[in-house]
Amino acid sequence: MIVQDVIMHLEALAPLAYAEEFDNVGLLVGNKTSEVTGVLVTLDTLETVVDEAIETNCNMIVSFHPIIFKGVKSITGNSYVERVIIKAIEHKIAIYAIHTALDNAFEGANAGLCELLELKNKTILIPQKGTIKQLTTYVPEKSAKTVRSALFKSGAGSLGNYSDCSFNSTGIGTYKGNEQSNPVLGKKHSFQEVSEIKITVCFEKHLENTILKTLFSSHPYEEVAYEVFTLDNKNQHIGMGMLGELEQPMEETAFLDYIKKRLNCSVIRHSKFLNRPIQNVAVLGGSGSFAIEAAKAAGADAFITSDLKYHDFFSAENKLILADIGHYESEAHIKNILVAYLKKKITNFAILLSKTNTNPVKYI
Repeated sequence: MIVQDVIMHLEALAPLAYAEEFDNVGLLVGNKTSEVTGVLVTLDTLETVVDEAIETNCNMIVSFHPIIFKGVKSITGNSYVERVIIKAIEHKIAIYAIHTALDNAFEGANAGLCELLELKNKTILIPQKGTIKQLTTYVPEKSAKTVRSALFKSGAGSLGNYSDCSFNSTGIGTYKGNEQSNPVLGKKHSFQEVSEIKITVCFEKHLENTILKTLFSSHPYEEVAYEVFTLDNKNQHIGMGMLGELEQPMEETAFLDYIKKRLNCSVIRHSKFLNRPIQNVAVLGGSGSFAIEAAKAAGADAFITSDLKYHDFFSAENKLILADIGHYESEAHIKNILVAYLKKKITNFAILLSKTNTNPVKYI
């Protein structure tokens, strides 16, 4: 088992292509080819977490938050970030951060909140734009089935609840090869008219390299004609936040008590009560003020998130309850998601849940 093997599994769950542009995800410290002795999963990579990795013989840390976020101009040990980097390098410990890639994954961070709150019928609150692409290619009729099947196997034509989706039309392709050409059909310098199938398939953008490689390897022509476009269509399986439904409506005070119990938080800052039952619930772990309008537009009765400022609470505008449960509290479950996932994928290897509480906020 090497670092890249662990990364492969993590990126199957949460492809880095869907991380937010401002983020810094992926392998931040270490070498992809290093052999792994154990994996420690944490919410934050602090010095105490690196110490825990050393003590438990784990030379790879999988962290939700990236330890390197802003530019680091020197590594002298003057900040906790620099000290973490130094200690990790000294002990040959790799650090991988998954952050907003997991936030945007359908079975990621916010799906975990929905599960803890037992919300049903979950949907993405803010679908990410530009995640669906379309490939069009032109194939001789006799080779169309082979190429199409290969594209399907590599993930093309699979979106939502459907797979093997394509559109096909018949036409005439023309070409004439030069002296250096090696045409599959026809001869050099000869004008050719060939009955071809135009194949169009959609795919998720993180698969582009794989799908193009498949196209080139399965297509019979020496020069493959193809087009790739980014579509404006919303992808209902990738994006920030989630909306779900409680099995039964709850009174407002009871609902906040329910959040405390299910998410293990002792303090909730909330907007004023509206004397209406709560059933449709929006969630977004971490700083979620940017999603307030989306939660209102989606018809949420309540929106659970964190890091709301004073004026953010006015944005409720008597349309929903805003519940700020704390940044750490809204994401504490994430390391459990990652441990459970990795243990299913890597059954004969040490995947450990960090025992270090990395919450920097204390209450009195």
